[in-house]
Amino acid sequence: MLFNPKNETYDHLDARSKEIMQKTIEFFETKGKKKLKEDYHNMVWYADFLDFVKENQVFATLLTPSDYADGDPDTRWDTSRICDFNEILGFYGLPYWYTWQVSILGLGPIWMGQNEAVKKKAAALLREGAIFAFGLSERTHGADLYSSEMTLTALGDGKYVADGGKYYIGNGNKAAMVSTFARDSETDEYVFFVADSQHENYECVQNVVAWQGYVSEYALHSYPVTDAEILTKGRDAWDSSLNTINVGKFNLGWGSIGICTHAFYEAITHAAQRNLYGKWVTDFPHIQQLFTDAYTRLVAMKFFASRAVDYMRSASPEDRRYLLFNPMVKMKVTTQGEEVINLLWDVIAARGFEKDTYFEMAAKEIRALPKLEGTVHVNMALIIKFMANYFFNPGEFPEIPKRDDAANDDFLFNQGPTRGLGKIRFHDYNIAYDSVDLPNVSIFREQIGVLKEFLMTATPSEAQSKDIDFLLNIGELFTLVAYGQLIIEKANMEKADTDLLDQIFDFMIRDFSKFALQIYSKTSSTEKQMELCMKMVRKPSVNTERFQKIWQNSVYTLKETYEMNA
Repeated sequence: MLFNPKNETYDHLDARSKEIMQKTIEFFETKGKKKLKEDYHNMVWYADFLDFVKENQVFATLLTPSDYADGDPDTRWDTSRICDFNEILGFYGLPYWYTWQVSILGLGPIWMGQNEAVKKKAAALLREGAIFAFGLSERTHGADLYSSEMTLTALGDGKYVADGGKYYIGNGNKAAMVSTFARDSETDEYVFFVADSQHENYECVQNVVAWQGYVSEYALHSYPVTDAEILTKGRDAWDSSLNTINVGKFNLGWGSIGICTHAFYEAITHAAQRNLYGKWVTDFPHIQQLFTDAYTRLVAMKFFASRAVDYMRSASPEDRRYLLFNPMVKMKVTTQGEEVINLLWDVIAARGFEKDTYFEMAAKEIRALPKLEGTVHVNMALIIKFMANYFFNPGEFPEIPKRDDAANDDFLFNQGPTRGLGKIRFHDYNIAYDSVDLPNVSIFREQIGVLKEFLMTATPSEAQSKDIDFLLNIGELFTLVAYGQLIIEKANMEKADTDLLDQIFDFMIRDFSKFALQIYSKTSSTEKQMELCMKMVRKPSVNTERFQKIWQNSVYTLKETYEMNA
């Protein structure tokens, strides 16, 4: 179920893709954990990794759409193998994942734009080992694009000057192209253009974080721009900014999966080798519960994110279901990652602070992912827009197969307008839930029924709808339903152990009950709402035999199965 660098074969990949993954693992294992941690603590710029990327044409092969592949049959934008690479980089260290992630964001407006010359140049730069940056947010306004103050002023004859600052921009110190979002100073229309971080009119002000990666503040001072650097204007520029985030934020969930997986191996091995009060730590019942919860949450994260890949790769103007599942990979999977680390930390305690562990790094880095590419609140506000159609107006779609085929994901760079989200329809979630007959899935299905009754008969008032916290908790309940749906779909596709699936829904029931109780406890909740919330509070089906099977056969057996080279 979990990625293990020591035995991962990547049999689902073609030869070139497999070679990239295995060489990347070899790079990190050769570097070793001691050097990895030294570089992390000393905030050493990862030039060795970028040299490896250049020498092996890693970013060029994985991040260049096939139309710009210069005849290389292995070069394409393939979300499935991109997620494999995300998982590897997260597993070894978020700084390495970060330079890759922000290059993806920087490339988004380029591949979505209409400037063919810039696209060809970007492809050539990728082959030269270049990295990229996405100049969107600003210090004063954050991700509030409506208030962007970066300006582009026309001088005539297709020439302009750009002025303004951008903040929290990864790779802004070294990026060969910085895709920069601005406004035309005369017409006020949006515009995307590319800048060179090494240009004399480009000032890299600072790294805004004390970290191995570079998260820049940069400023443009009468920076010269011509039509040759313009990517998009007007509505197209606006759409490309949000559609780029649709592509990029998907990676955050996979980074979180990688981090949690490495931390899990380290934690289970440490606990299994530790004897306290005459007993092995892993013999304590509460430790078994913590590890089993962590494991089932991690497997659920991977099941959901893997199935969401299929919807991303199969998307079209007629099938935009990915716009629900995509922000859930960013929001739900990453917050579950925090929960996994918290559970493991409760086991290994002070060991989690020690400088020689991977865990010390994981415990810090896991916090970042829910807070990048839009906060949990921002992504939840997006997710709630889909709730009415999801529950009450299902559509019919052909079944989406597993999508790990070697194909270029053309639609991701032609997603179209970003409006009309409330009109998107989904297939009936009951198809998934009715496909399995398990005690905890049945209890969870009953909880869903009460939630639908809540939405129909105890609909939040206008005042409650303006209470972000109230809506967030309703959104969490809705999110759990969609989360469980894709987990079941993936489990069925992979013929996963039904006991494992039922144990996953053990924590799903508890989480559903928790959010229902929070709504019950709100000062504004009505008597009807409180009554229905209490009907949502349920206890999972207790099955000691099932729990011990998962603990013994799936969790405890992971001890000593992976340790990074010294």
